[in-house]
Amino acid sequence: MMTDKFNRPLRDLRISVTDRCNFRCTYCMPSEIFGENYTFLPRSEILTFEEITRLTRILVQLGAVKVRLTGGEPLVREELEKLVAMLNDIDGVDDMALTTNAYLLPQKAQALHDAGLRRVTVSLDSLDDAVFRKMNGGRAGVKRVLEGVEAAEKVGFGPIKINTVVQRGVNDHTIVDLARYCKDHGYIVRFIEYMDVGNRNGWKLDEVVPADEIVALIDAALPLEQIEANYHGEVARRYRFRDGGGEIGLITSVTQPFCGACNRMRLSADGKIYTCLFATKGTDLRDPMRAGASDDELEQIVRATWGKRIDRYSEIRSSLTEPREPKVEMYTIGG
Repeated sequence: MMTDKFNRPLRDLRISVTDRCNFRCTYCMPSEIFGENYTFLPRSEILTFEEITRLTRILVQLGAVKVRLTGGEPLVREELEKLVAMLNDIDGVDDMALTTNAYLLPQKAQALHDAGLRRVTVSLDSLDDAVFRKMNGGRAGVKRVLEGVEAAEKVGFGPIKINTVVQRGVNDHTIVDLARYCKDHGYIVRFIEYMDVGNRNGWKLDEVVPADEIVALIDAALPLEQIEANYHGEVARRYRFRDGGGEIGLITSVTQPFCGACNRMRLSADGKIYTCLFATKGTDLRDPMRAGASDDELEQIVRATWGKRIDRYSEIRSSLTEPREPKVEMYTIGG
């Protein structure tokens, strides 16, 4: 088993298939920075499906049993279902899921399911249309996202998860309504503390709504009780509704860090591996691969990178100010 300096194994692989997105969420790709003239990666620098599959096969052999397809927005990558089918053929992948804003899901759900994908996580920050549009840069309304969720459910995806970034003074007043909606429809909603990912979202500590406060707000309306994690290293704190009507999750990176059990590696669209969501730099696999490196040589690069891993950013936050070096942007390596 490949382990890092803190004896953490690799288990979870996040694959960013594109750095592009059709939304401009304020906490990830604010429109004032990522405008019409922003230059994204050229096609030649993006990994091909064959390259992604090759690297994934190597990483699965090193311990990754869970694969998550992310972006940017992964569904803007053309014919993504072909990649899903290729990854689905890799022995050793216990679970594969897609994280999406669901805008393109109505027309893609069936093809993705036919290719072997079974689980989707949808980003939806509020059921209040005005609030939601404010948070996604005015790119879509709630109705369009819910159509995508319904399309996924109709073709057989499940369980469907909803990811919600909670920002004080922006959407925190809408979280109970969203929890109730997901409870009524059988979806699992995960509330995510607003994080200082990247360098461009204007993060402020006083805009973080602590997970305990989120739980208290929901519990007052829909009584909750905490339950055990599904597996070691699961990042979400789980709660179920006391009436048996489903569950919610809390991602507590700011107030209750979980770095000690982190087993995630992230592969960016241009072929770099990152060992932390808050990383300042990655390790390139694309150029060695395109220069003719063998699978064994690529494996040794991965082993060396993971073997010296000491990342625990969330645990060592002190003043919670800007880092000394710019962190990688979230749209580059997913959530």
